[in-house]
Amino acid sequence: MWVRIIGLAALLTATTGCADVGGLRSEGDLGEANAPLTLWKDVRPSPPAPGQKPGTAAPVPGLPEVTGGGMRGVDALAVVRADITSAARQDGGTGRLVDPRAVQRLARCTQAVDGGPDCPVRPPVLHDLTDDGAEDLITAVDIDGRLSELRVYTVRDGTVTRILSRRAVLEGVEVAAAHLALREPTSNPALVSISEYVWDPAAGAMRLAALTVDECPSVKEAASPCPQSET
Repeated sequence: MWVRIIGLAALLTATTGCADVGGLRSEGDLGEANAPLTLWKDVRPSPPAPGQKPGTAAPVPGLPEVTGGGMRGVDALAVVRADITSAARQDGGTGRLVDPRAVQRLARCTQAVDGGPDCPVRPPVLHDLTDDGAEDLITAVDIDGRLSELRVYTVRDGTVTRILSRRAVLEGVEVAAAHLALREPTSNPALVSISEYVWDPAAGAMRLAALTVDECPSVKEAASPCPQSET
Protein backbone atom coordinates (compact mmCIF):
# COMPACT_ATOMS: atom_id res chain seq x y z
CA MET A 1 0.00 0.00 0.00
CA TRP A 2 2.77 2.42 0.85
CA VAL A 3 4.46 1.80 -2.47
CA ARG A 4 1.27 2.61 -4.33
CA ILE A 5 0.62 5.83 -2.44
CA ILE A 6 4.19 7.02 -2.87
CA GLY A 7 4.02 6.19 -6.56
CA LEU A 8 0.89 8.27 -6.99
CA ALA A 9 2.40 11.22 -5.17
CA ALA A 10 5.43 11.09 -7.42
CA LEU A 11 3.20 10.92 -10.49
CA LEU A 12 1.20 13.94 -9.44
CA THR A 13 4.32 15.95 -8.71
CA ALA A 14 5.82 15.08 -12.06
CA THR A 15 2.70 15.92 -14.07
CA THR A 16 1.75 19.11 -12.30
CA GLY A 17 5.17 20.61 -11.62
CA CYS A 18 3.82 21.57 -8.21
CA ALA A 19 5.89 21.62 -5.06
CA ASP A 20 4.99 19.21 -2.29
CA VAL A 21 3.15 20.80 0.63
CA GLY A 22 4.62 19.61 3.90
CA GLY A 23 1.75 20.63 6.18
CA LEU A 24 1.22 23.73 8.28
CA ARG A 25 4.12 26.14 8.64
CA SER A 26 4.82 28.53 11.46
CA GLU A 27 4.12 32.18 10.66
CA GLY A 28 5.69 33.42 13.86
CA ASP A 29 3.90 34.99 16.81
CA LEU A 30 0.41 35.91 15.61
CA GLY A 31 -0.68 37.24 18.95
CA GLU A 32 -3.63 36.01 20.99
CA ALA A 33 -5.48 33.03 19.52
CA ASN A 34 -9.27 33.14 19.36
CA ALA A 35 -11.55 30.11 19.41
CA PRO A 36 -13.43 29.57 16.14
CA LEU A 37 -16.98 30.82 15.99
CA THR A 38 -19.50 28.39 14.51
CA LEU A 39 -21.97 30.10 12.20
CA TRP A 40 -25.57 28.93 11.83
CA LYS A 41 -24.92 25.90 14.02
CA ASP A 42 -28.64 25.08 14.24
CA VAL A 43 -29.04 24.86 10.47
CA ARG A 44 -28.41 21.47 8.86
CA PRO A 45 -28.87 20.40 5.24
CA SER A 46 -31.56 17.87 4.48
CA PRO A 47 -30.31 14.34 3.77
CA PRO A 48 -30.29 13.31 0.11
CA ALA A 49 -33.34 11.48 -1.15
CA PRO A 50 -33.02 7.79 -2.11
CA GLY A 51 -31.15 7.48 -5.40
CA GLN A 52 -29.87 11.05 -5.17
CA LYS A 53 -26.37 10.30 -3.89
CA PRO A 54 -23.78 10.93 -6.65
CA GLY A 55 -21.12 8.83 -4.90
CA THR A 56 -23.25 5.69 -4.66
CA ALA A 57 -22.62 2.76 -6.99
CA ALA A 58 -25.48 2.11 -9.39
CA PRO A 59 -26.14 -0.42 -12.15
CA VAL A 60 -26.54 1.16 -15.58
CA PRO A 61 -29.93 0.18 -17.00
CA GLY A 62 -30.67 -0.88 -20.56
CA LEU A 63 -27.33 -2.56 -21.31
CA PRO A 64 -26.70 -6.20 -22.28
CA GLU A 65 -25.08 -8.57 -19.82
CA VAL A 66 -21.28 -8.63 -19.88
CA THR A 67 -19.74 -12.10 -19.99
CA GLY A 68 -16.05 -11.26 -20.14
CA GLY A 69 -15.67 -10.09 -16.54
CA GLY A 70 -14.26 -6.65 -17.39
CA MET A 71 -15.11 -3.57 -19.43
CA ARG A 72 -12.84 -4.42 -22.38
CA GLY A 73 -14.99 -4.90 -25.46
CA VAL A 74 -17.97 -3.06 -23.99
CA ASP A 75 -19.30 -0.13 -26.05
CA ALA A 76 -18.12 2.82 -23.94
CA LEU A 77 -20.33 5.36 -25.73
CA ALA A 78 -23.41 3.19 -25.23
CA VAL A 79 -22.58 2.93 -21.51
CA VAL A 80 -22.24 6.68 -21.11
CA ARG A 81 -25.45 7.35 -23.07
CA ALA A 82 -27.43 4.90 -20.94
CA ASP A 83 -25.99 6.17 -17.66
CA ILE A 84 -26.40 9.89 -18.37
CA THR A 85 -29.93 9.44 -19.70
CA SER A 86 -30.94 7.39 -16.65
CA ALA A 87 -29.36 9.85 -14.20
CA ALA A 88 -31.09 12.82 -15.86
CA ARG A 89 -34.41 11.00 -15.63
CA GLN A 90 -33.81 10.16 -11.96
CA ASP A 91 -32.97 13.68 -10.82
CA GLY A 92 -35.72 15.27 -12.90
CA GLY A 93 -33.41 17.85 -14.45
CA THR A 94 -32.35 19.27 -11.07
CA GLY A 95 -28.68 18.58 -11.76
CA ARG A 96 -28.11 16.57 -8.60
CA LEU A 97 -26.84 13.51 -10.42
CA VAL A 98 -25.77 14.96 -13.76
CA ASP A 99 -25.53 18.33 -15.45
CA PRO A 100 -28.77 18.78 -17.46
CA ARG A 101 -26.73 19.89 -20.47
CA ALA A 102 -25.01 16.50 -20.68
CA VAL A 103 -27.95 14.87 -22.46
CA GLN A 104 -28.03 17.66 -25.04
CA ARG A 105 -24.29 17.37 -25.57
CA LEU A 106 -24.52 13.60 -26.09
CA ALA A 107 -27.01 14.19 -28.91
CA ARG A 108 -24.02 15.42 -30.96
CA CYS A 109 -22.51 11.94 -30.98
CA THR A 110 -22.97 9.88 -34.13
CA GLN A 111 -23.03 6.11 -34.60
CA ALA A 112 -19.28 6.13 -35.29
CA VAL A 113 -17.12 4.08 -32.92
CA ASP A 114 -15.66 7.24 -31.38
CA GLY A 115 -18.94 9.17 -31.61
CA GLY A 116 -17.73 11.49 -34.34
CA PRO A 117 -15.79 14.79 -34.25
CA ASP A 118 -18.44 16.68 -32.23
CA CYS A 119 -18.99 14.00 -29.58
CA PRO A 120 -18.14 15.36 -26.08
CA VAL A 121 -17.22 11.95 -24.63
CA ARG A 122 -13.50 11.59 -23.96
CA PRO A 123 -11.63 8.56 -25.30
CA PRO A 124 -12.23 5.64 -22.92
CA VAL A 125 -9.40 4.46 -20.69
CA LEU A 126 -9.24 0.87 -19.41
CA HIS A 127 -7.53 0.39 -16.04
CA ASP A 128 -8.00 -1.99 -13.13
CA LEU A 129 -9.14 0.27 -10.29
CA THR A 130 -11.07 -2.40 -8.37
CA ASP A 131 -7.94 -4.56 -7.97
CA ASP A 132 -9.65 -7.73 -9.20
CA GLY A 133 -7.57 -8.27 -12.33
CA ALA A 134 -10.33 -7.05 -14.66
CA GLU A 135 -10.25 -3.73 -16.47
CA ASP A 136 -12.61 -0.91 -15.49
CA LEU A 137 -13.69 1.96 -17.72
CA ILE A 138 -12.77 5.61 -17.08
CA THR A 139 -14.25 8.37 -19.25
CA ALA A 140 -15.81 11.82 -19.07
CA VAL A 141 -18.38 13.99 -20.82
CA ASP A 142 -17.15 17.53 -21.48
CA ILE A 143 -20.05 19.91 -20.89
CA ASP A 144 -19.00 23.39 -21.91
CA GLY A 145 -15.28 23.42 -22.61
CA ARG A 146 -14.51 23.73 -18.90
CA LEU A 147 -16.84 21.62 -16.78
CA SER A 148 -16.91 17.83 -17.19
CA GLU A 149 -18.79 14.82 -15.85
CA LEU A 150 -16.28 12.10 -14.92
CA ARG A 151 -17.51 8.51 -14.80
CA VAL A 152 -15.94 5.19 -13.77
CA TYR A 153 -17.61 1.85 -14.52
CA THR A 154 -16.97 -1.76 -13.57
CA VAL A 155 -18.71 -5.08 -14.12
CA ARG A 156 -20.51 -6.62 -11.17
CA ASP A 157 -22.19 -10.00 -11.67
CA GLY A 158 -22.39 -9.38 -15.39
CA THR A 159 -23.93 -5.91 -14.99
CA VAL A 160 -22.21 -2.66 -15.95
CA THR A 161 -22.11 -0.61 -12.75
CA ARG A 162 -21.11 3.00 -12.18
CA ILE A 163 -18.71 3.21 -9.24
CA LEU A 164 -17.74 6.89 -9.39
CA SER A 165 -19.31 10.07 -10.71
CA ARG A 166 -17.77 13.50 -10.33
CA ARG A 167 -18.64 16.87 -11.82
CA ALA A 168 -15.45 18.88 -11.96
CA VAL A 169 -13.04 21.08 -13.86
CA LEU A 170 -10.63 18.33 -14.84
CA GLU A 171 -7.26 20.03 -15.00
CA GLY A 172 -5.67 16.61 -14.65
CA VAL A 173 -6.64 12.96 -14.15
CA GLU A 174 -4.04 10.38 -13.11
CA VAL A 175 -4.12 6.68 -12.27
CA ALA A 176 -1.54 4.63 -10.40
CA ALA A 177 -2.30 1.04 -9.40
CA ALA A 178 -5.76 1.13 -7.77
CA HIS A 179 -5.71 4.89 -7.17
CA LEU A 180 -7.44 7.60 -9.18
CA ALA A 181 -6.50 11.25 -8.64
CA LEU A 182 -8.28 14.35 -9.93
CA ARG A 183 -6.46 17.66 -10.16
CA GLU A 184 -8.71 20.73 -10.09
CA PRO A 185 -8.03 24.47 -10.05
CA THR A 186 -8.97 26.60 -7.06
CA SER A 187 -9.88 30.26 -6.69
CA ASN A 188 -6.22 30.86 -5.80
CA PRO A 189 -4.06 30.63 -8.98
CA ALA A 190 -1.11 29.46 -6.87
CA LEU A 191 -2.94 26.39 -5.51
CA VAL A 192 -4.41 23.22 -7.02
CA SER A 193 -6.78 20.76 -5.33
CA ILE A 194 -6.03 17.03 -5.58
CA SER A 195 -8.71 14.44 -4.78
CA GLU A 196 -7.55 10.83 -4.47
CA TYR A 197 -10.05 7.99 -4.81
CA VAL A 198 -9.52 4.32 -3.95
CA TRP A 199 -11.70 1.25 -4.30
CA ASP A 200 -13.86 0.43 -1.28
CA PRO A 201 -14.92 -3.23 -1.61
CA ALA A 202 -17.37 -2.98 1.29
CA ALA A 203 -19.27 -0.14 -0.36
CA GLY A 204 -18.71 -1.43 -3.88
CA ALA A 205 -17.65 2.05 -5.05
CA MET A 206 -14.69 4.39 -5.32
CA ARG A 207 -14.30 6.41 -2.13
CA LEU A 208 -12.49 9.67 -1.43
CA ALA A 209 -9.33 8.72 0.46
CA ALA A 210 -7.44 12.02 0.54
CA LEU A 211 -8.04 15.65 -0.33
CA THR A 212 -4.98 17.87 -0.49
CA VAL A 213 -3.96 21.29 -1.76
CA ASP A 214 -0.69 21.61 -3.63
CA GLU A 215 1.35 24.65 -4.58
CA CYS A 216 1.93 25.55 -8.22
CA PRO A 217 4.44 27.85 -9.89
CA SER A 218 3.60 31.50 -9.45
CA VAL A 219 2.05 33.46 -12.29
CA LYS A 220 5.30 35.38 -12.77
CA GLU A 221 7.61 32.36 -12.74
CA ALA A 222 5.62 29.96 -14.92
CA ALA A 223 4.41 30.26 -18.48
CA SER A 224 1.44 28.01 -17.64
CA PRO A 225 0.42 28.54 -14.00
CA CYS A 226 -2.47 26.65 -12.45
CA PRO A 227 -5.73 27.71 -14.11
CA GLN A 228 -8.03 29.62 -11.80
CA SER A 229 -11.40 28.40 -10.67
CA GLU A 230 -14.44 30.59 -11.25
CA THR A 231 -15.78 29.84 -7.77
